Amino acid sequence: MTTSQTTHDVICSDKVHGTSVYDTNGDKLGSIDSLMIDKRSGQVLHAVLEFGGFLGLGTDRYPVPWTKLEYDTELNGYVVPVEEDRLNHAPRYAHASASPFTTEVGYGQRVNDYYGS
Repeated sequence: MTTSQTTHDVICSDKVHGTSVYDTNGDKLGSIDSLMIDKRSGQVLHAVLEFGGFLGLGTDRYPVPWTKLEYDTELNGYVVPVEEDRLNHAPRYAHASASPFTTEVGYGQRVNDYYGS
């Protein structure tokens, strides 16, 4: 995996949305649907990965701690150190449902615990 400093250390959230996410073997898992940002600190806490389904139908949303993603310039996407099987068992929610981050107390911590963050 090749990671390098790009010309800028910041990126607009609209540029992150839709960026591909790969496992450590370089296999595409999905793409980033949204970011969860702490209102007070401004820190990105989680990237929500769109994964599963077929042709965009039936996909679920899988929050992954932002610290677990690493940008790979050769893939032009993020790499997350988790195999697809483990991701299949990760905390998730349906695309059509409300984000548990806003409805379920402690959801973010449950996600962090799952990934060991």
